[in-house]
Amino acid sequence: MKTTAIVVFDIDGVVRDVSNSYRRALADTVEEFTQGQFRPSQADIDALKAEGLWNNDWEASQEMVYRFFEQQGVERSQLKLDYSALVLFFQKRYRGPDPENPDHWTGYICQEPLLMSATYLERLTAAGISWGFFSGATRGSASYVLERRLGLQSPALIAMEDAPGKPDPTGLFATVAQIEARTELPANCPVVYVGDTVADMQTALKAREVVADRQWIGVGTLPPHAQHPPEYAQAYTQRLTQAGAVKVFTGVEQLLPEVIRELV
Repeated sequence: MKTTAIVVFDIDGVVRDVSNSYRRALADTVEEFTQGQFRPSQADIDALKAEGLWNNDWEASQEMVYRFFEQQGVERSQLKLDYSALVLFFQKRYRGPDPENPDHWTGYICQEPLLMSATYLERLTAAGISWGFFSGATRGSASYVLERRLGLQSPALIAMEDAPGKPDPTGLFATVAQIEARTELPANCPVVYVGDTVADMQTALKAREVVADRQWIGVGTLPPHAQHPPEYAQAYTQRLTQAGAVKVFTGVEQLLPEVIRELV
């Protein structure tokens, strides 16, 4: 079947629910490095990520620690915050005591509910829609969910180590290039980027600025933690829409082949 579009998916909040894993590790880390004085809520984390600059959860953890102490009148330059120690603490919570060996992971990553099925991706393929993944997650974490949990075989993937952080569109371009190298596609096939944050939507907008002769479409999904209560879901939806989302769904599998065709 003739390819009609390329869909690139973010992973966290789109493919898997990270509200009780990545976000829990982030909250644990902030609590640890503020000596138990502050533990951010989901709303606190959402507010930070709405700035569009904090897609990397290690950097987001560090920033929340800095801001807490700034509110206490302590300047950043006065803090002896060891970023490598912060990252290691985060990774041990998220992955487990042996964070470099996926076979031994016992941390929060093992408990993440999946938000996408392999069957859904098979439906896209059958409809002539090519797909891949661009995520701010580490390659180890992204590969774990895509290959071990979803059962995919070496999918097109650009992870944290492979490209600058969002909203820089370099990683999105690289994912599309991977997909094009694997599949015969028409020139300048439309690209839909699916994500759950302001930075994701801004990535699609910036891609449009850089490569103007191609269609770049941002589609939002509400991560599970943002779906209740209704007023919070509405506010989160509005935030994504204002950042450039042409549609916002409550689950990625609502982005059906026929919906994709309508968008492009």
